[in-house]
Amino acid sequence: MLDTTYILFFFFFFFLITSFSPLMAAYNLTLPGQHPNPEAVALQVHSIVNASLSRMLSRRKLLSTCETGNPIDDCWRCDSNWQLNRQRLADCGIGFGQYAVGGKGGRYYVVTDSSDPDPVNPPPGTLRYGVIQTEPLWIVFAASMVIQLSEELIFNSYKTLDGRGANVHITGGGCITLQYISNVIIHNIHIHHCYQSGETKISIFGSRDIWIDHCSLSHCKDGLIDAVMGSTGITISNNHFSHHNEVMLLGHSDDYLPDSGMQVTIAFNHFGKKLIQRMPRCRRGYIHVVNNDFTRWEMYAIGGSGNPTINSQGNRYIAPFDRNAKEVTKRVDTSEEKWRNWNWRSEGDVMANGAYFVASGEELEVKYEKAYSVEPKSANFLDQITMNAGVLVGRGRSSGKWTAAGNVTAGGDDDGNYLMAISGDPDDYDGDYAGGYMLCPNSILLYYLLAMLTFMLL
Repeated sequence: MLDTTYILFFFFFFFLITSFSPLMAAYNLTLPGQHPNPEAVALQVHSIVNASLSRMLSRRKLLSTCETGNPIDDCWRCDSNWQLNRQRLADCGIGFGQYAVGGKGGRYYVVTDSSDPDPVNPPPGTLRYGVIQTEPLWIVFAASMVIQLSEELIFNSYKTLDGRGANVHITGGGCITLQYISNVIIHNIHIHHCYQSGETKISIFGSRDIWIDHCSLSHCKDGLIDAVMGSTGITISNNHFSHHNEVMLLGHSDDYLPDSGMQVTIAFNHFGKKLIQRMPRCRRGYIHVVNNDFTRWEMYAIGGSGNPTINSQGNRYIAPFDRNAKEVTKRVDTSEEKWRNWNWRSEGDVMANGAYFVASGEELEVKYEKAYSVEPKSANFLDQITMNAGVLVGRGRSSGKWTAAGNVTAGGDDDGNYLMAISGDPDDYDGDYAGGYMLCPNSILLYYLLAMLTFMLL
């Protein structure tokens, strides 16, 4: 009689072979979390955006200024008590990552220790201790802090990183790895200068139901965000990208067939200063790029190989001054004979400074009929929709800060509008790096004014 362990191992090995072999993938290529109708998801995104814009315009007539037309922000920032119900954020997602619940329903875990002394046995109170727990957790921060990682930060499933009310920077070795997990939300975190043990800032590997929102990402060795090896159900929204070469990679390789089931929404992001290429670079899958602001790439904005579907709607593409780099798109290492049948479509995009999008694909109108049944008029409101891309920090003294008692303090205003983006183009981490935080010119001026006032009062 065969040993039970041997039998289980045999069936596990057989499952792996049949699941990932090109032959089997060609017949049954459905990933866990893959949506059966991606065009319907694209349509839903436009419907939600246009509904938010309609509410904003109607409220503006009534002198109400909370709504911005950004459906994610309007979902929680207009709640005057959002600090008392942080987990409502999990209900505000859109696109393919809208089902990411993160740590909703779980306990709050408060990061009180910014150190990372022991990656193997991290002490309670550290960020690493929280993300490796097996239970759902909504992770918040007791204060602003810089977390210098000693090694890559490997998450477990059902976690939310909620940086609202604090100014949190993650840097150092390897940054964030999401490998073979699901249901993670990363919100309102600075992630930059990750070099030591890894190449990618946020690495999504064989994972699903992932939402990355309101983060600021820059300065890394390889990609700022990479999603590979059968990852799907991903939304990347309201982020600010700057100072980087290869920004985003979606798909492991041209020959890795499971990535044909990859579905990613890229919405309301600002692709800012000193970016060169890959915003994103796609291999296979269905990529919906909607209502983003692209400013002066150096090589190209959107690239791909391996026949991905790229649905570009309501974006603004501002080309660089280099007349040889005006094209938004790039088919990587592929002849026109092959790529002319790929489904790449631009609808309602704003082209500036000579930018142009090379579309392709047979029967385009049929392929995208459902996605285009709502005209993406929101491109005209891009400044409004993307004005708060990146990390939000509070203007007030409390600003939604998590207290030591485990409660949250009110911000002192009527809603979440006292949270403002601090990662716009004028600074983008070009300022001095003092005490672990980047000081923008306005912050430096304020610092000296306060110092002079203090000196005068002594």
